[in-house]
Amino acid sequence: MKVYITKYALTKGIIETEDVEICHNISENRIRSKKYGCFYGNDWQTTKEGAILRAEQMKEKKIQSLERQLEKLKGLKFSL
Repeated sequence: MKVYITKYALTKGIIETEDVEICHNISENRIRSKKYGCFYGNDWQTTKEGAILRAEQMKEKKIQSLERQLEKLKGLKFSL
């Protein structure tokens, strides 16, 4: 089964692998890879398009977070 791991999409990119098995005894939404470990929920996708969409969502969420952080830093006032 080919899957696309998106957990590290913002740091390492989308990982494409076939070295996985679904952990039926735990959850249909959990996979295990000998090389990459275990992944849950939105950490992996079954299609390339789904992986790209998830990575774009992650990117947008990170941008929004950084923009809020930047605004907070800009608003800091220092005095003695």
